[in-house]
Amino acid sequence: MTRKIESKIVSYKVKSKDAVQEAPVQQVEEVTPTLETMHEEMPRPEILLGTTYKLKTPEHVSEHSLFITINDVVLNEGTDHAMRQPFEIFINSKSLEHYQWIVALTRIISAVFRKGGDCTFLVEELRSVFDPKGGYWNKGKYVPSLIAEIGNVIEQHLMEIGMLHNPEMDEHQKAFLEAKRAENTAKAEPKAEEVNTGFPPSATLCYKCHNKAVVVKDGCQTCLNCGDSKCG
Repeated sequence: MTRKIESKIVSYKVKSKDAVQEAPVQQVEEVTPTLETMHEEMPRPEILLGTTYKLKTPEHVSEHSLFITINDVVLNEGTDHAMRQPFEIFINSKSLEHYQWIVALTRIISAVFRKGGDCTFLVEELRSVFDPKGGYWNKGKYVPSLIAEIGNVIEQHLMEIGMLHNPEMDEHQKAFLEAKRAENTAKAEPKAEEVNTGFPPSATLCYKCHNKAVVVKDGCQTCLNCGDSKCG
């Protein structure tokens, strides 16, 4: 742009290239969004996502089925950090035999859920409870108590929402177990129990996964369900 000088020049000064300074670049600080976490004072949302599980036990344990409902809250919804966490649990049944301890158990578990943090420890705590009258078999799996089976339901729910993950076996271990199953199936004709469980009738109880799937092969006790072996 050309500018016309209308007054007399009284002085002048020549600027060198070194004296030219670039305009400072203003740095914009990135603001890290505050992530929402579960805590005790968090108000209950009006609408929660829930899943109900039907727990059918043998008649000598409970004449009526238990219906276990677990409601979840979605934290940081609409962001890349969205996560689903359990908020409360309800257990309903027509039977009033276990009413008192079921109400107490659901309130304690719900309080642990709302406390926040890692609540997956509840699964092992509940599954380690043994009934002094003895456990029972349900769908080919040994259950030490009714409380332990409630723990199994909670484990299933935590796996479905992504808080727990089922450890995968490597390809060699899977191939080994498949070979063992095929070999034992070929030896004995399947019976009614074997059809339901998928394991030989001579198999014994595995104390790790509570399935009747332990067989002795080459002098080593091996579980055909979870791969646990006494020989390492």
